[in-house]
Amino acid sequence: MYGTRHAVNEAATDLPVANQERVVVPAPTETAVTPAAATGFHATRTQRFALIISLLVVAWLALTLFASILAPFVAAAVLAYGLDPPTTQLTRLGLPRGAAALLMILAVLAGVLLFALLLYPLVIVQIGLLVNRIPQYATLMQGWAREVLTHLQDSFGPDVVNDKLRDLVSGQAASMLSILLSTVTGVIGSGFAIFNVLSLAVVTPVVGFYLLRDWPILVRMIDSWLPYRYRGVIRAQAREVDRILSAWVRGQALCCLLLALYYAASLTTAGLDLGLIVGLMAGLLSFIPYVGSITGGVTAIGLALAQFPHWRGVVVIGGVLVVGQILEGYVIYPRFLGDRVELPAVWVIFALFAGGAAFGFLGVMLAVPVAATIGVLARFWLRRYLDSPLYLDPPSA
Repeated sequence: MYGTRHAVNEAATDLPVANQERVVVPAPTETAVTPAAATGFHATRTQRFALIISLLVVAWLALTLFASILAPFVAAAVLAYGLDPPTTQLTRLGLPRGAAALLMILAVLAGVLLFALLLYPLVIVQIGLLVNRIPQYATLMQGWAREVLTHLQDSFGPDVVNDKLRDLVSGQAASMLSILLSTVTGVIGSGFAIFNVLSLAVVTPVVGFYLLRDWPILVRMIDSWLPYRYRGVIRAQAREVDRILSAWVRGQALCCLLLALYYAASLTTAGLDLGLIVGLMAGLLSFIPYVGSITGGVTAIGLALAQFPHWRGVVVIGGVLVVGQILEGYVIYPRFLGDRVELPAVWVIFALFAGGAAFGFLGVMLAVPVAATIGVLARFWLRRYLDSPLYLDPPSA
């Protein structure tokens, strides 16, 4: 974010330092003698490619072998990355870095606990209501499926839709909700899921504190490892990745929070029994483009059809969803994201699903940073290609 961006900027001695503790990293000048010049040794292109490939292979093996235990550490790194700007502001006021980091971690924990304590009773009540109404929803779905198939049978004849198909589909429709409920309950209640939640709740704050306390040191250390020849290029691309990623994380977090508050409050006020859960789900899933809106809209309309005996209630729920889409598309997203985030929606969706398929929850957390990095590097190499003789050479006579 902002503090991280300044930390990276300060590491480059050819850029101005603004509002941050000066980070002095000796950069080679034209007259400076680099280690390669002093020894007369120069890296070959094969050695450079071998180094890049080795780093990629090591990273892939680490993710493959330790994906099940890396989630708390990646979450701690994301937490430290997000809290570095306010922590830096506190250090400018004279607070030691360790105390500022501890204060920020405690503030985040207090906010999460307060949010959980306020919503926990309401969420538990609505989950109980959902479990009790599963048989009712299953019966309604069965009747709806039977009516639809009967209409199709009357329209196309018994040769296309026969009685056996109608009974089979309606029976399966009735059991779908029960299967879904048992699957979700089994996943949530499994020991591995509980272990992951406990590890996230305990390990993430501790590791996040140490990373946040030592964040400037880590940035300087990584900057000192950059090869002399490509140090300026790597710094420029790192700053671009940081600009896009920080804008996306900050803007998307605000958008998700505002949409979750709007949908939860509006659907509950409109009289939808499970409006709080559906609204929170729609808002929190909106970080995946279109998924949150579609999931929340379909769920809300389906529950409204099952709950309200007349169409007026369904129309009210539909109006709430339409207003939410207007606010999302024309007010919230342009205000907090705009054109600063160069991450196309399709690219974000692909990255999230690909990361989840490859590494599970860990892949989902790493998807956006990796997508931002790949996007920046792709644009960089595209500019290099458009300026190269490979593109600019005229056709042969």
